[in-house]
Amino acid sequence: MTIDTGLIQTLEAALDKNAALDLLRRAVGTPSITGTEAAFATMLAAELTSLGAEAVTLTEFAPGRPNVRGLLKGAGSGGTLLLTGHTDTVHVRGWAERWAGTERESPFAAPIIDGEMWGRGVGDLKAGICTVVAAARLLATAGIKPPSDLFFAFIGDEESGEPGSGISAGFKALVEEIEAGRTPKPDFAIYVEPTQLNIYAAQLGFLICDITVSGRSAYFGVPELGIDALKASHAILSALFAHSAELERRALHDLVGHPFVLVTAFEGGGYIAVPGECRMSLILKLIPGETLDKAVADLEAAVRGAPVEAGISISLAYPAGRDHEFGGTPSEISQDLPAVRLLAEAVKAVRPDRGAIEGAPYWSEAPFLINRLGVPAVYCAPGDIRVCHTLEERISVEEYLDGIIVMAAFLARFGGR
Repeated sequence: MTIDTGLIQTLEAALDKNAALDLLRRAVGTPSITGTEAAFATMLAAELTSLGAEAVTLTEFAPGRPNVRGLLKGAGSGGTLLLTGHTDTVHVRGWAERWAGTERESPFAAPIIDGEMWGRGVGDLKAGICTVVAAARLLATAGIKPPSDLFFAFIGDEESGEPGSGISAGFKALVEEIEAGRTPKPDFAIYVEPTQLNIYAAQLGFLICDITVSGRSAYFGVPELGIDALKASHAILSALFAHSAELERRALHDLVGHPFVLVTAFEGGGYIAVPGECRMSLILKLIPGETLDKAVADLEAAVRGAPVEAGISISLAYPAGRDHEFGGTPSEISQDLPAVRLLAEAVKAVRPDRGAIEGAPYWSEAPFLINRLGVPAVYCAPGDIRVCHTLEERISVEEYLDGIIVMAAFLARFGGR
């Protein structure tokens, strides 16, 4: 079923823009830095209840940290559409200092300046969550019942950066509930990470590796008594840069680009002495079709193949396990799936300049759905990832309101004949 002009006009006429902006303002005004998602989850539970959703529940995936979910029944046998996104945001350190004395000073005040709403989490990804909630409300206002059941699931613990958090504990709990049959397995999913209303049908994979190079320190006057960890680290860095170049030559994905290794941190040295230990960190990008097990094996072969002197020991650790013990797997679905084509049509009916099929320049939790559950999923929502996690986080009001029309149009047709 296609997106016709009459549907878009009906939805535009029925949209209460002030109410939609108030919803987003309240969302930003409810802080939910990773580990403190409960208040925002409670707010969303109330919104889902007011929509008429069934089985609205707050379920803790960790003490004091709930996921929220609810099911809004559709008109027929159109299957189940999952609308999901994370409730947590990154920290606000430095925000008040950066904007002191201006209307942006509070990261939770959500001022609108020159057509953009500012605040922590407004782009990543509270606008996305509010877009799908407001879209469901818009359909009700317009008297349109979606063909499919709408399964809302908003989860915590996606963002990294806070101690003991950021390991996708919330999404792991949701997946376990779906696997156990306690919540419905969806036929398609939209994860509302910011895409500027383009559609991300593929995403990169990643691993983070911390490498410790250990030798033996010695006073500078008798360097022959030491084993130089810094010199060994130089050889290892050269091997890593060569490995990255090999990865880039080896493969190219049309949506995600090249794999590579990026060394992100280095620490080492001695005080007037032979350096006895050095530490470095790196992130390795994978593309769809590559596996983390193979990536780790190749990486370790490169590191351990570096020419270092006898007595050097090398240890490697992988601290950022997500849907895999070593990191996050890449994922991809067919661009030709009817749901993908329908979503692109809905976007272009409202914003002809958007709706492109692209690859995500980030890792988020769609692989749990695609690779583990076999549920096709895309990212699509208003917002620009380039300003997220920064002190410049903001979102275009026009894009947000357009996104509500887009999502409502898609919901009105998904699962229909």
